[in-house]
Order: sequence, then C-alpha cells, then structure tokens
Amino acid sequence: MKSYPTAVNLKLGLIVFAVIIALASLLYGNGLVNRLRERERAGMEIWAGAREEVARGAISNPYRIELDGLASALEEGDLTDSQRYREALAWALRQPSGQHTNFFFELISEYYQDVPAIITDSLGAPVTWRNLGVPEGESLSARDAAKVRARLPKMAAVYEPLTIEVPPGEGYDGLMQHVYYGESGLIRELRIFPYVQLLFVGLLVIVGYMGFSYVRRNEQSRLWVGMAREAAHQLGTPLSSLMGWNELMRQRDGADVATLDEMSRDLQRLSRVAHRFNDIGSLPRLVVQPLAPAIEGTADYIRRRMPRHGVTLSLDVPPALTAPLNAQLFGWVIENLLKNALDAIQNDEGRISITAFAEGGHIYVDCADSGKGIERHLRKEIFRPGYSTKKRGWGLGLSLAKRIIQDYHGGTLTLLHGASGQGATFRIELPAA
Repeated sequence: MKSYPTAVNLKLGLIVFAVIIALASLLYGNGLVNRLRERERAGMEIWAGAREEVARGAISNPYRIELDGLASALEEGDLTDSQRYREALAWALRQPSGQHTNFFFELISEYYQDVPAIITDSLGAPVTWRNLGVPEGESLSARDAAKVRARLPKMAAVYEPLTIEVPPGEGYDGLMQHVYYGESGLIRELRIFPYVQLLFVGLLVIVGYMGFSYVRRNEQSRLWVGMAREAAHQLGTPLSSLMGWNELMRQRDGADVATLDEMSRDLQRLSRVAHRFNDIGSLPRLVVQPLAPAIEGTADYIRRRMPRHGVTLSLDVPPALTAPLNAQLFGWVIENLLKNALDAIQNDEGRISITAFAEGGHIYVDCADSGKGIERHLRKEIFRPGYSTKKRGWGLGLSLAKRIIQDYHGGTLTLLHGASGQGATFRIELPAA
C-alpha cells in the first residue's frame, strides 16, 4: 500500500504555487522599481537643466559689466556711454524672469531631496553634493573628501552622469560640469521589500505547516488511541470466555493437556496484546528492569512460529543491561521488528540477530536481518503511518513502534543500515537506568 500520494502531490502543488507567487512578487517589484528609476532620472534631468539655466543666465550675459556699473553710474551721474547702457537695459527687459528657473530648481530639489547627488567640474573634482552624510562646504577633512570621491564610481554604475554645459562666449569662458546621482532611499527600500515580504510569507507558511502537522498528528494519535482501546475492549470478552472454556476442557477425562497448554500460552499472548492496546494513549508506568527477559520472551514466541526452519534468530543481550521499561510495550516493539525481519527474508535461509550494549549513558538494541534491505528512496517512508510493502499490510507497525520508543520511553528508533539487497538494521536507543 502506497502512503500519502495525495499529500505528496499537495505539497508539490503548494511548493510550485509558492514559487509562482515569489516570482510574480519579484517581477512586479522590479517593474515598479524600474518605473520609479525612470521617474527619478527624468526629475534629475530637469534638476540638472535648471542648474544649467541658472548658470547660463549668470555667465552668458553680454552686458554684465554694463549692468553691474549702471547703478553706480546713475548715482554718480556719469552716463557718458548712455547708448551702451540703453542697449543693456533693453536686453535685460527682453530676458524672461529667472523666477521660473528658480521655481523648477527649488521644486525638483524639494521633491528629490533624498536622492544623493554630486556635481563635479570638468576635471572630475567635486564642487557640491547633497545627501551623502558629508557636510557641504570647501573645508573638508581628508576622510570626508575621500568619502565623496569614492561615491562617484558607484553612482556612475547606477546612472549615467548628466552634463551641465554652457558654451563659451564673449566675455566668459563657458562652463562644464557633471552631475552624478544615485538611487533614493525609497527605491532602495522597494528593492528589498519583495524579499522581506517573501520572508514573512515563508515564516507564515512554516508556522502554518507546523501547526497543521501538529493538529494532524494529534488527530492521528486520537484515532489510533481510540482504535487501540476499542480493539482491547472487543478482545476482552471472548478472551475471558476462551480461558473459561480452556479450564473446562482440562477437567474432562482424556483431555489433551499438551494442546491445552499451548492454547493457554496463546490465550495469554492474546491477553498481553489486549493489554498493550489498552496502554496506548495513556502514560505507561516505566520500571527499571533488565532488557534480556523482555527480548528473550518475545524471541522465543517468534521462534516457535517461524514458518521457515532455515532462518536463525540469535540474541546477544547481556543480563546486566537495565533501563526504564514498560515490558509489554517494549516487547511489542521487538515483536514488530522481528516480524518485519522475517518478512524481509525471501528465501528459506536467513539470519536475524538482536544485539544490545551500553555506551555513554545509553542502551542500544540493534535488530539486524539478512533480508532484501530497503531502497534508498524509501528510507524516509518506512516510519510513516500507512506505508507498507505488504499486500495486506496496514503500515502501522513501525509507526507505532517508533511512537512507543520515542513518546513513552524517551528514546529513538532509527534505521541504522538498509542498503538494497544487503539486509537492514534497526537501532533502538534508550536512556540507561
């Protein structure tokens, strides 16, 4: 019986859906960042153009000397070159007001006030800068100056520098400057936002998955407990009746005592099984006791019922090994391991061995067989409820055995070795007494 095909497909579907969401989020976030980058670049071009207009208006005035001297000439009454002054005033009146340029310059500066920018001269020396964490001014420490210069190649890698150029003319040498700028804090935050979003979504998925798994395990546990106790209850009445009939048959003349003794042992075995089912779901009472009697008793029961006489079962359990045990439940685990080992042996000859030893404050019990082994891709499946390679198996033996060792005895049950065609070894680890 294959286990969890629907669950596996559902997990794969959820993973694919999560990947699609992640890619869509990243693509949308990158598209939004790129649109904002283009908007910031357009704004910085306007800002650079405003600075160019301011510079052009400041240095490209052909009547700058006359206009500078006009006020003093009017005060002193020296208007000998009145024609030249009239031409300068007429030219000035024809020029548009500089307030529009200042307006755009201030507006863009205010709107993109968190955009780091550096303006350099034609030789690449920084002239002014903003939003660098460095005070603006000419008197800079060597460290701050190096910090400003170090930002130039980084900004050039993000955006192509803009150029402010005023051609030379009569009475002035012209102007050549370059504007380096980087991404605003908003764009930097938007770049990492999809990853932060994915992180929180991932955490939410993990927490939800863990909660779902916890609820599912609890539901399975309650189901198993209910089934186990109901089975124990249903077995109780016929067992009591069979025990009574067994005693009644002993009292008859010519009774086959040997057969009745074997039936008594089987009835006692069924009684122990009923007690095991009844113990599921309740905290069992652990008693510090030797491992050997619990293991040997179960091994003797299995030996008498081996279908193939060529299979050998050997034990190496030192009598001195003790651990806190519930003998009934621990014997059930050993029985499950031995039955699985018998089923794994596919010919009339084989060997099964149980070896126990103590090491580092722990007791180890290894159950090894020479059967068909376990394929690598199935090693994570064998302890899942419902997984079984048998045509009529329920797939609960190893799952219940693992739960008995882990939840009730505070130990572990693991597959130590299990190469295909080389047998399998299961290891039980228990705390020493």
